Amino acid sequence: MANLVVHFEIHASDPPKLVDFYSALLGWTFTQFGDMAYWAIDTGEGSINNTGAPGSGINGGLAERRGPRPEVGAPVNGCNIVVGVDDIDAVFAKGLGLGGTEALPLEDMEGIGRVGYLLDPDGNVFGLISPVLSDGRNMMERMGDN
Repeated sequence: MANLVVHFEIHASDPPKLVDFYSALLGWTFTQFGDMAYWAIDTGEGSINNTGAPGSGINGGLAERRGPRPEVGAPVNGCNIVVGVDDIDAVFAKGLGLGGTEALPLEDMEGIGRVGYLLDPDGNVFGLISPVLSDGRNMMERMGDN
């Protein structure tokens, strides 16, 4: 087996608040494990399922934070995730409306796509990426031209 990332975890000081945030923003579904302060995250169609069948995305978990939440402006401590979306401008704006804050503004990156980072309501940074630049050019289509 290759050394692929197959699971991610988000830490939350107030887990129900982040369950609501990510459900509303990205349509993810959460299932709590019994009485544990841990929720499985199903990111939707195309993710690797519980049988290990390959997909083009991964699922994760949400765990109760064991310490203070990150300070605003603090450096990233650990890893962060980047979520591929179709309409990055709409999802970014929706994230702000749901209580997220801008970490890095949306930016076109030639050859890559359009990228931006938000802080969720608990201070966790995460990225959004779309292959479509603000001028409508699709970087995935251009890769196929080479």
